[in-house]
Amino acid sequence: MQDEPISNLIENYLEYLSIEKNSSKLTIRDYRHYLQTFETWFSSTLPHKKIGDLDLFIIRRYRVFLSNKTDENGQPIKKVTQNYYVIALRSFLRFLLKNDVNTLEPSKIDLPKTESRSLKFLEREQVDQLVTQPDTSTDEGLRDRAVMELLFSTGLRVSELVSLNVNSINFERAEFGIIGKGRKQRIVFLSDRASEWLQRYLKIRIDGFKPLFIRYSGQIISDDEGEKMRLTPRSIERLVKKYVKAARLPVDASVHTLRHSFATDLLTNGADIRSVQEMLGHKNIATTQIYTHITNKQLREVHRAFHSGNKEKVTEKI
Repeated sequence: MQDEPISNLIENYLEYLSIEKNSSKLTIRDYRHYLQTFETWFSSTLPHKKIGDLDLFIIRRYRVFLSNKTDENGQPIKKVTQNYYVIALRSFLRFLLKNDVNTLEPSKIDLPKTESRSLKFLEREQVDQLVTQPDTSTDEGLRDRAVMELLFSTGLRVSELVSLNVNSINFERAEFGIIGKGRKQRIVFLSDRASEWLQRYLKIRIDGFKPLFIRYSGQIISDDEGEKMRLTPRSIERLVKKYVKAARLPVDASVHTLRHSFATDLLTNGADIRSVQEMLGHKNIATTQIYTHITNKQLREVHRAFHSGNKEKVTEKI
């Protein structure tokens, strides 16, 4: 394995992600892209070098290459995107060392700090303003209302939402199972309002198609199960953006903003972070902790109400 071409080593690693780590197809696609970019650069820049020759000087050269790399619009790729390439490379090197391939220790490769992005979420009144935008007298508007109610009720990722089928939902228990990132299974729950709008939407569905959310524009394709009628993630993104614009919200909200709003709503109303972690399908609690700053106002009120120093009048001069 030590003398195998890098392309073969990358394929071995991607197979490992798929079989042993149970990574999603999307993750494997992204890692393939990141690592093939490295392979192309490494082979063309240093044709006589092997993976065992990798050192920090070569890594610095690769990072210069990434800093000059442009996207499909000719714009330099962002720092956070550059980090994704390096994260994939570190993970690949870790796999190689685990399989006795001599190469650079990945812990020696530092990731530069990137500018933290503020977490965008909607207040409950803004959510109400958004979800009430569709014209529910039409089939399409009824579908759109059901889509947004479901997103806020469950915190689903867009890929999880579009994978749902008509028979996925257990309305009696107001819940359903979903397989999320890393093939991780979890149960998500319907609010009363989301359940009501979903059932209203399903009452007008006389097509017999399998997908829960279908398109109403373009050519109607009657394949056996209606898979070609299923809404795509891009369609859902456009749908939400359309109503955000119509609602004139001060936040440039997206599908993921509704996921953030779901988590925020739970935490500000007293839910514990471990429960929110489970409902979001986060593997690591650290991922969920990005939401904890949201409860600062609530914590301040608790401190004001219960700390003894707030209950005594200050009589001494300081």
